[in-house]
Amino acid sequence: MENLVFKENTQAFTLGTELELQLIDRKSLQLTPAAPALLEALDHPQLTRELFQSMLEVVSGVCSNAREARADIEKSLHAIEAYTGKNNLFLSSTGNHPGADYNDRIVTDSPRYHYLIDRNKWLTRRTAVFGLHVHIGMRNGDECIAFANFMLRQLPMLIALSASSPFWRGHDTGLATSRPTVYEAIPTCGLPYLARDWDEFALRYRQLIEVKSIGSMKDLWWDLRPSPGYGTLEIRICDGPATLAEMEALIAFLHLLALWYNDHRVTFAAQHPVIPERWILRENKWRSVRHGLDALFVEEHSIRNIPIRDYIRRWLEELKPYAENLDYGASMEWLERILQNGNSSDRQRRVWQESGDLNAVVRHNIDEYYLREPIWS
Repeated sequence: MENLVFKENTQAFTLGTELELQLIDRKSLQLTPAAPALLEALDHPQLTRELFQSMLEVVSGVCSNAREARADIEKSLHAIEAYTGKNNLFLSSTGNHPGADYNDRIVTDSPRYHYLIDRNKWLTRRTAVFGLHVHIGMRNGDECIAFANFMLRQLPMLIALSASSPFWRGHDTGLATSRPTVYEAIPTCGLPYLARDWDEFALRYRQLIEVKSIGSMKDLWWDLRPSPGYGTLEIRICDGPATLAEMEALIAFLHLLALWYNDHRVTFAAQHPVIPERWILRENKWRSVRHGLDALFVEEHSIRNIPIRDYIRRWLEELKPYAENLDYGASMEWLERILQNGNSSDRQRRVWQESGDLNAVVRHNIDEYYLREPIWS
């Protein structure tokens, strides 16, 4: 078997974005299988089909900062919105549709998608959820693994900030986000297998191929994963951001974390083990899934609890010089406003508690999508 080759990037820390969208019927406010007709009508190079026909993925080109990534995505959204406006469709971008039943979803006609359904049956059928994936350019494979082990420790912040899927099939789950739990049951989803360097990761990958656990890198639906063909680290944990303002802020936050780690790798390595403690990763992930921005975060070096809001604010303070250098002030302000006023899941629950009407929650999510920023009042 060939060695797994990581495409080396001469320009590190470039960004790529993938945003998954809900296609919603204007009358029923339910998901509708409109993607095949939309894709055929638009024939747009940055729109791709997804597992279900009520989903659509928008991909950006290679961008140098979060503002460029948003502008790239938004340009494609304008084309989509021109079509949906004439075809009785709404768009939404939260982590799931609050009232949708995965049993009603129609699978896109594709050998790969039929293979996934046949392989994992009911588990794959449940994955009618929507996320934000961010690619960060890496110089080589060893660097990618080092950055992955750093970013794994930060995933709970991203879960808490992006949480936008509190409902599941019309019921309040009590979770800040239900989307990550949908993937946890599939062996090649959730937290990744840990490695110290690229060779160790490549060995594990070859073993997974040899024993037919996976057919390719595409079958590793981890919270984050190397994407060797692109020469990137792909962060996949975020719920679909309800608004473009939140999307841009999350991309900026990831960008700043990567730039900070690039400058502090030596000191960070002196204070932390190469491979993070899996029980701490698992515990912190669960806490942010359950409690969102109200979670208590387990600090790795002290093994003590701190409010995740305090942990995030500590990072925002640490990242200020990098934010100023990249003119990310607006994104930093949005992150602080989310900390103060609540994430999408908090906003959806307020609407539900005030109205008792799940369609009002769907309309709220649609309104936020088109407004491009959160509605807290």
